[in-house]
Amino acid sequence: MDTPFLRVEDSGEVVSLRGEVTTVGRGRGVDIRLDDPSVSRLHAELVRRGPYVYVVDLGLSRNGTRVNGRPIARRVLSEGDVLSFGAARCRIGGLPQEDLEEAELRRSAAPDLTRREVDVLTALCRPALSDEAFAMPATAHEIATDLVVTEAAVKQHLLRLYQKFRVPEGPNRRTRLANEVVALGLVRPMPLPQADAGTAGETLGVRVPEQPVPRRGEQAP
Repeated sequence: MDTPFLRVEDSGEVVSLRGEVTTVGRGRGVDIRLDDPSVSRLHAELVRRGPYVYVVDLGLSRNGTRVNGRPIARRVLSEGDVLSFGAARCRIGGLPQEDLEEAELRRSAAPDLTRREVDVLTALCRPALSDEAFAMPATAHEIATDLVVTEAAVKQHLLRLYQKFRVPEGPNRRTRLANEVVALGLVRPMPLPQADAGTAGETLGVRVPEQPVPRRGEQAP
């Protein structure tokens, strides 16, 4: 098969990964439905980036996602990798074959990430993935506010991410990390939560004009 595919071990079903994003879970609306109680309704996503595919655990199940027996939050897949969504096992196929040197370079460029590291990278890159031109990556303070954690915790995560992505010390280190992550396709735009009608102006940063105060004897408009 020229298109990447996922083979479900229990049923033998083969599903082609034709779309950019393929959802996996137990719910009725997913692309690949796994009838297993250990699988959440929306468990994971398989994302295509050019010839490559990576899996994203959505963090909605206590049983998690594993690749070749190793728990992951997000990982680029190789031909023949075994994916476990809870207790349901699948195997990825149809991926381009690489020599050992190319495979090692790709693994080093896209390291394994924990769920919290994925959260930090998503918050870091959110401004850069917006429609605003020349947007800078989020600061440590902004990331901490977004994730409701301390700024010190965010800085510790960023230090580990600099090491994982081999971003050397120097000016604009956060920007260089964000550029690397976006270039690898590891972070994509996420919809912002919709605000209540009464707070929409504050959430979207829109200034709500003040209503004039009626003078004595006048009716309010």
